Amino acid sequence: MADTGTDEDGRFSDEERAAMKQRGTELRRSRTATGAAKQEAEAQALADAIAGMEGEDRELAELVERAVADAAPQLLKKTWYGFPAWHAGDGKAIVFFKPAAKFKDRYATLGFNDMARLDDGDMWAKEFALLHASDEVRRRVAELVRRAVG
Repeated sequence: MADTGTDEDGRFSDEERAAMKQRGTELRRSRTATGAAKQEAEAQALADAIAGMEGEDRELAELVERAVADAAPQLLKKTWYGFPAWHAGDGKAIVFFKPAAKFKDRYATLGFNDMARLDDGDMWAKEFALLHASDEVRRRVAELVRRAVG
């Protein structure tokens, strides 16, 4: 089990503290730039986040980036707690990629926030485990993104 929760004394893990610091940096960046400059800075932050990954995490992040670009080219790039993420212009991440190495998990995840239109009755998934980059995974990611932005 990954150490992503608080410890027995209620303290955040090192990984959680790092993610919170990254979020603070993202918020400061979003306040200082506007318009095209802001979008360029956020897109560069996403590219840098993916470039900083290794192995399967990087392959999966690149796959997700291509799938999102194909399925919903209107979504804008950004990072969210250091994760590659995409939003519809309001800054709120609709879809994000969390690499396995971020919290020492056994798999990466593709996640969706509550504005994603994935509703299906009284219960539905909003995060999906990604184990290996493949054409099938890319197809399914693109399908989920299309539904999410509906």
